[in-house]
Amino acid sequence: MTMELACADFTFPLLPHDRALALIAALTIPAVDIGLFEGRSHLQPSTEFQDTARAARTLNERLGTHGLRAADVFLQADNDGHSYAINHPLSARRRRARDWFEHALEYAGICGAAHVTISPGVPFADDEPVEDSRSRAHAELAWRVERAHAAGIVLGVEPHLGSVAARPAAALHLAAAVPGLSLTLDYGHFARAGIPDREVEPLLAHASHFHVRGACRGALQASMRDNTIDFKRIVQVMRAVRYRGYLGLEYVWTEWENCNRVDNLSETILFRDYLRTLLTDT
Repeated sequence: MTMELACADFTFPLLPHDRALALIAALTIPAVDIGLFEGRSHLQPSTEFQDTARAARTLNERLGTHGLRAADVFLQADNDGHSYAINHPLSARRRRARDWFEHALEYAGICGAAHVTISPGVPFADDEPVEDSRSRAHAELAWRVERAHAAGIVLGVEPHLGSVAARPAAALHLAAAVPGLSLTLDYGHFARAGIPDREVEPLLAHASHFHVRGACRGALQASMRDNTIDFKRIVQVMRAVRYRGYLGLEYVWTEWENCNRVDNLSETILFRDYLRTLLTDT
């Protein structure tokens, strides 16, 4: 498929979920990134996975009512990034994380999403050497790639702040270490750390999904006015590497990293219009 726009349902958390979908449809954005974030999204795995098939059918019907389709299902099993990380040192925590991942694959398949995003795991530096955390993450991700492939789903991990892939070199290493793994790429996690775009650019060849929002040094989320990420260059490179995934507009509204300091609706519209210009340029 050619590059298309999507918008995260968790961009508008103060609206009921159906109204958030209605707003995305009113913005004439054709697809939605579905957030399954335990403790902080409209739809949460602990409730959706009580009857996964039924919940996914309900979502699919809701999307259809608004003329939308699911672009991605983004699973986060906890609200702190560690309690149920895929590479948690405790085997019982890893088993629960695996169980929810399998539910997420079923959920995505029924609601029509061909892509699932998860975290790549985090370092447990206080409990073990960081290489142990990475090695366990590799093993868990390899298992998930196999399960996703069997379900006809593309699996992407998001290199993010505090993860085992917090820097571009680590993300490249992860993609090489786990055959079949792809990336859900958000330049903002690198821009916030002052890492220039040129160091992030090689990751585009491994991307299967892409998050769009403004960011700059010191700010994971920023307005278009303050943004320092060169999205024009990104789209050019995407074309060169034949990227065929979605460009998911992903403003969030949360106190974490001060991500409640911008006007999500206005910034989503500004980036929507800018990306449409970039995608229609020849």
